[in-house]
Amino acid sequence: MKFTTACAAAVLALGLSAAASAASAQDVDVSFNAAITSDYVFRGFSQTGENAAIQGGVDVTIGSFYAGAWASTVDFGDNTNAEIDVYGGFRGEAAGWAWDGGVIFYGYAPGANGDYDYIEVKGAVSRAFGPVTAGAAVYFSPDFFGVDDEATYYEVNAAFTPIEKLTVSGAVGQQLLNVSDDYVTWNLGGTWALDDSLGLDVRYHDTDIDSSAVPSASDRFVVTLKAAF
Repeated sequence: MKFTTACAAAVLALGLSAAASAASAQDVDVSFNAAITSDYVFRGFSQTGENAAIQGGVDVTIGSFYAGAWASTVDFGDNTNAEIDVYGGFRGEAAGWAWDGGVIFYGYAPGANGDYDYIEVKGAVSRAFGPVTAGAAVYFSPDFFGVDDEATYYEVNAAFTPIEKLTVSGAVGQQLLNVSDDYVTWNLGGTWALDDSLGLDVRYHDTDIDSSAVPSASDRFVVTLKAAF
């Protein structure tokens, strides 16, 4: 079943209203983010025809509930030029493990192919071991992007802070698809904190897909300047 961006936004608004009522005595935290990247890569695939992208978003946290929206320029070789994501969920901690469960709506505009929009359900856990944080996540969609219907993505990830201001991180994931071929993707890179709100990330992405057949899934280095405020 396809959902429109407006519908997803309405669901998000209802979730925010309910959370605000239940947590009226708690602080509401609002944060913003923006980025310029040399290539928007999602699960190993360039979303911008291997060109640069401008991105930005907003996040609201009320107690353990969070919600937000994020957007990026995209280029699929058609009239689609923007991705707009709306998401929400709950975070917490149990027995030293941080957990995160939520829903993400991926919308594409303007006048995008209706088969592009989709929803994923997310579950993730992570734990800090000194300077290292390790985690795992799973995403499931009943009606995925393009020709695929059911799709599941598994990922393991880790981040390490060897020195002040530098964080080295990486992830390995497998995308399972019911029509297209399954594939494995990975990335490794480092983020340098230029100041309290600005970071520079340099990252290598690759997949086990034949890059001669699918150039958008070929290996590449991506440089991203990120701001959080």
